[in-house]
Amino acid sequence: MTGGQAADGSCLCGAVRFRAELPSLFCAHCHCSMCRRNHGAGFVTWFAVPRDRLEVLAGRDELRRYASSTHGTRAFCSRCGSALFFETKSDPGRVDIPLANVDGEIDRAPQFHVFFDDRAPWIALADDLPRLGGPTGMEPLEG
Repeated sequence: MTGGQAADGSCLCGAVRFRAELPSLFCAHCHCSMCRRNHGAGFVTWFAVPRDRLEVLAGRDELRRYASSTHGTRAFCSRCGSALFFETKSDPGRVDIPLANVDGEIDRAPQFHVFFDDRAPWIALADDLPRLGGPTGMEPLEG
């Protein structure tokens, strides 16, 4: 890492600590069923950085990986179960990080909703962020 602006974060118990060098690639709310189940939440806000700009500062031995689908792997803390990272085969140079696991702010606010047509029916949103969905989760939705 080059030592620029960074976002520090951790799991719930603090065993795994990380630093993501900014700028981020994006920040988005994901409504897919896998994210909802993995985090126990209505949706998950992710930000992404290039893989070489993520450093695990402590607890690397506590990280476990789970292939949640044929296209992605999720990493979590083996002590407390906190979801920490998502890696996709379609963009192997990128890692997604839950914004809620960061100690402070990052360089951008959430920019859009992905997999919006897969959202939990009890989620009501009042923002004007773009809503994306379809087979890829990233296609503009009408209406």
